[in-house]
Amino acid sequence: MADVSQNGMIADIMRGLGMPILLLAILAMMMVPLPPLALDILFTFNIALSVAILLTTVYVSRPLDFGVFPTILLVVTLLRLALNIASTRVVLLNGHSGTSAAGKVIEAFGDFVVGGNYAVGLVIFGILVIINFVVVTKGAGRVSEVSARFTLDAMPGKQMAIDADVNAGVIDQDEARKRRREIGEEADFYGSMDGSSKFVRGDAIAGILILFINIIGGLIIGTAQHDLTLSAAVHNYTLLTIGDGLVAQVPSLLLSTAVAIIVTRVSRSQDMRTQIFHQLFSDYRTLMVTALVIGSLGLIPGMPNFAFLSLAVLCAIFAIRVANRSKQVVQAAPQKSDDAIALPDLSWQDVDPVDLIGLEVGYRLIPLVDRQRNGALVARIKGVRKKLTEQLGFLISPVHIRDNLELAPNAYRILLSGVAIGESEIHVDKELAINPGQVFGELKGVETKDPAFGLQAYWIDVSQREEAQMLGFTVVDPATVVATHISQVLQTNAQDLLGHEETQQLLDRLATTAPKLVEELTPKLLPMSTIAKVLQNLLEEQISVCNIRKIVETLAEHAVRSQDPDVLSAVVRIALGRSIVQSVAGMRPELPVLTLDPELERILNESAAEDGKLGLEPGMVERLHETLTDKAKNQEVAGEPAVLLVSPQVRPWMSRMMRSIRNLHVLSYNEIPDDKRIQMIAAVS
Repeated sequence: MADVSQNGMIADIMRGLGMPILLLAILAMMMVPLPPLALDILFTFNIALSVAILLTTVYVSRPLDFGVFPTILLVVTLLRLALNIASTRVVLLNGHSGTSAAGKVIEAFGDFVVGGNYAVGLVIFGILVIINFVVVTKGAGRVSEVSARFTLDAMPGKQMAIDADVNAGVIDQDEARKRRREIGEEADFYGSMDGSSKFVRGDAIAGILILFINIIGGLIIGTAQHDLTLSAAVHNYTLLTIGDGLVAQVPSLLLSTAVAIIVTRVSRSQDMRTQIFHQLFSDYRTLMVTALVIGSLGLIPGMPNFAFLSLAVLCAIFAIRVANRSKQVVQAAPQKSDDAIALPDLSWQDVDPVDLIGLEVGYRLIPLVDRQRNGALVARIKGVRKKLTEQLGFLISPVHIRDNLELAPNAYRILLSGVAIGESEIHVDKELAINPGQVFGELKGVETKDPAFGLQAYWIDVSQREEAQMLGFTVVDPATVVATHISQVLQTNAQDLLGHEETQQLLDRLATTAPKLVEELTPKLLPMSTIAKVLQNLLEEQISVCNIRKIVETLAEHAVRSQDPDVLSAVVRIALGRSIVQSVAGMRPELPVLTLDPELERILNESAAEDGKLGLEPGMVERLHETLTDKAKNQEVAGEPAVLLVSPQVRPWMSRMMRSIRNLHVLSYNEIPDDKRIQMIAAVS
């Protein structure tokens, strides 16, 4: 048993010695002089290996089946460079003795291939280098780079698709593991090819440099050390150098072509010959038109008629054969039975996306939203969207309207992202008389509440409209009631209407006039999610984002100091202070404000400074809320804006806690413009 184990270990060691021995042999060729016979064998082996690699890339079914190609490419490139060093040594040492000094292979390429004319040889070598370096290598390198980047970018989507197939029961866990492994191998392969293509590019550059080094060095050595005439030195060393360069450039061109083929292949498991024939010659019309064009050229006097007409006849014959084969395939295809009904399989198209803004109506309200009947509500909603778009500064998404038989006949429901946030009932044949706060008499009708603002209202007959208006009521039709409710809901929840897509649209529009500003901000300083959050914070406090340029400038200025959306929202509010105050108080020179009692504000500031939160007792918050509610109502009755002026540290929390108070605006000291006078109304304790 010990002998068997020892023999197995020796066999494993021997199997693992192949690559190390090859690498050591390559290093030895760079150091140890090789005889011409050895160079002939190695050059022949290099050409044969390059041909084998090229054919492998042609016959392999898919690129991943030749996953070891990047490693082979590196080893073969090192082998060719080592041969260049070995042949250079022989050429410079023995080149004075004649063109056979470096072996029969180099002599054959120098004498037979270029006819012993080194001028012709230089031209052929230059053309090979241009084809290899400028066309094939450069293109293959670019394709490798793009393939690697797109493969890596597509990995998360492919992983999610596999998870979706597993959850849907399309594939089992074993198949999922196999596909995930293939995705990882594909990413590794194209990443390695991106780096390996640089080896081929560097090898092409090295071939050019070696050519000039050999020619210049050979001329110096031949004339100075071996007393050759200049013409003899040019003849010997130039032919030897060209032969050496051609022997190296031919395998290099083959490998560059192999790289280009492997990186331009599709990932499907299909033979390359089948792909080319099927995609290029599957349609007989292509061949028939080609035959007509070539035949027309062949009929022109002075053209090589025989060559053109012969090729045209061959294309026509081939087109007829392809057409007949296509007919046979169609006739042989099994006909589907009329009795067999093919049920379509489920797909992602069957998953209905959630509408951002939705409106569901009962069946009695359908005439209001029926376009064929010129439903009044459709036009009202379009007007609401246009008005809010102008006010808020971004495009409001369309309102998707559908009927819902589960609702009451006169009911409607407003949804945001599939969640109901407002609903009410209306009467299509009546009008709504709303009490604005001061009326001069009673009104007969169905008592209700205005769905938008919760004011007292009555559903009245159309004939009572003038009477209600004389009593001071505001009378609106049912379509206006729903449209006003939608407008109020959307304005209150404007932060939920703006997401990453809308933020990107705003930045794209700004980039048309200020491209450097947008380029500086994202993604260098702030990610898109942070910018969207800042805009949502502003909209949550009823601040328009129309001045997107000012907002972006402020974010670009302060993003280097903080990435916190709340901190950035505060500095943006300061930058927009003039427009905020103007939206609250208009153009009046004075701003009437409410303030907190100094002792209360001190307690709140200390609480915010200690833990970043306002640790207030519920009873204190309730009393403060009641007091501010009364003050805000008094200001509204007096026709004055209700503004609570607090310190910057307290403002965010006070704004959140008092948000339910209608028409109360919470501002900080540093948001008030310097030219705006402050009028103290009362101090809230």
